[in-house]
Amino acid sequence: MDNSKVLDILKNYKSSSNKELTEVMDFLNGDFEKTKDLIVKLTYHLDTTEEAYNKVFEEYKKRVNNG
Repeated sequence: MDNSKVLDILKNYKSSSNKELTEVMDFLNGDFEKTKDLIVKLTYHLDTTEEAYNKVFEEYKKRVNNG
């Protein structure tokens, strides 16, 4: 289902058929699950990146302050 069809059904959901509503619900549920999965993966990535940065930064501070 393409985005324009989804938007059209969302605008006119009161007059849309049950089949169209079901298709849009399936589309939106799939989109929700994909988005949620991406957010979880990006959160782990962000945490890992922050940890790595902090380790390197602490080492850098030690070297600069002792140099």
